[in-house]
Amino acid sequence: MTEELSGRVVLVSGGSRGIGAAICRRLAQAGATIAVNYRRSADRAAEVVADIEAAGGRAQAFAADVGDSTQVDALVAEVREALGPVEILVHNAGLHHSAMAHKMSDAQWHEALTVNLSAAFYLSRAVLPAMREAKSGTIVFISSASGSVAQVGAAGYTAAKHGLHGLTKALALEGARKGIRVNAVAPGMTNTDMVAELDDEQRAGLRQRIPLGRIASPEEVAETVHFVVRHATYATGNIFHASGGVAMS
Repeated sequence: MTEELSGRVVLVSGGSRGIGAAICRRLAQAGATIAVNYRRSADRAAEVVADIEAAGGRAQAFAADVGDSTQVDALVAEVREALGPVEILVHNAGLHHSAMAHKMSDAQWHEALTVNLSAAFYLSRAVLPAMREAKSGTIVFISSASGSVAQVGAAGYTAAKHGLHGLTKALALEGARKGIRVNAVAPGMTNTDMVAELDDEQRAGLRQRIPLGRIASPEEVAETVHFVVRHATYATGNIFHASGGVAMS
């Protein structure tokens, strides 16, 4: 462990698995105190906490559905009571429905927008007052290459991630004079549970569409988040692409 982020309280939504779990471990390694949010995966959240504590860090798991604004307000209050005010927010929780637009149900559409976009707003609204009072704070949204390019069968997800990029810029503009930085990290295909379910032929097809020719690890995305939080101190309102070249700007 290092002391880069010593004492800083970080809330990571969807922190029990995949990219979120990797972010929790990486920022804990940098000395931060981690609030691991989860919705259903209590056992996996407990594993992340145990890993961090075994390495000499500090972490605690907190259950909440971040798509519910009432639960978000309660979550942020609970984290404040247990660990202190949230100084760094990483909104990682996300959801992807595979359905062509003409076959997508209202429920699928609304769920995609709620989890991927509205939750980012709810969390930001809950943590911003304390950040504004402290005149310091960092928010990182985990977006996607789909926030810059479209893909077939993901209208809700693509629309939400494009919206997330707009929210990033709007909040960055509002927070800048208060010392609050807001950025997004946009991964491409990453080796998470969803990719693990694909067969070899499907994986090969995915790799062919990636200029770097391989699928990212969650740890690589977490390193990008660490860079944005710790080192990109003059960057705000930016979208940091970590997609292997899928989204080039």
